[in-house]
Amino acid sequence: MLTLHTAELLLAGPGAAPQPGGAVLVEGDRISRVGPHAELGADFPHARVRRWPGVLTPGLLVRGADVLLERTYYPDDPYETIELGAEPISGAEALAALKMTESRWGNSARRATQKLLARGVVAVAGRLTVPAVRTAVVRSGLTLLPAAATPSDPPSLDPFAGRDAAEQAFFGILEPGVPARFAVFAVPDARALLDQGATSCVATVIGGRLLHRRR
Repeated sequence: MLTLHTAELLLAGPGAAPQPGGAVLVEGDRISRVGPHAELGADFPHARVRRWPGVLTPGLLVRGADVLLERTYYPDDPYETIELGAEPISGAEALAALKMTESRWGNSARRATQKLLARGVVAVAGRLTVPAVRTAVVRSGLTLLPAAATPSDPPSLDPFAGRDAAEQAFFGILEPGVPARFAVFAVPDARALLDQGATSCVATVIGGRLLHRRR
């Protein structure tokens, strides 16, 4: 099945010129074509069309997955938030008080992966040692990469945090033949994307599947 994703502005990746009215044609789990929506729409009139507001970019990469997923607990809303609050919990003393088990870490990681997908994240990097956490990441569709050789800024659910340019958070480039991993943000351009952050995400696609859509 062919699906044509188009937005007001396409940022295909580092070094690629911004393309107003650009589009990505997806066939199965891969990108088939990239170009102007008018051109691709004419060439593939039977493709399903998804029109998105804002900017379409490569999916994002988050580093420090071990800290975010194995040393941070995400309370279950609404069952735990009255007692624990809605904010993620970290710190050895606080986590010790929660009496964490592998199963509980896995459930927390599943909630965290949903937060990542809702921020346009398609890949995480870090060394995960808890089997249930690794399983949660794999099942979510996120790509798990090795930890960076040198530590970067403190890990954040927002891949744009601490970045000087939005492109620094992109994972790969949108071009024919590569896996269909991209995100759409309700902002007008790259500068606004950096300013407003990843919570402006309206859609995340991994392997050609729409895994997050803002309602």
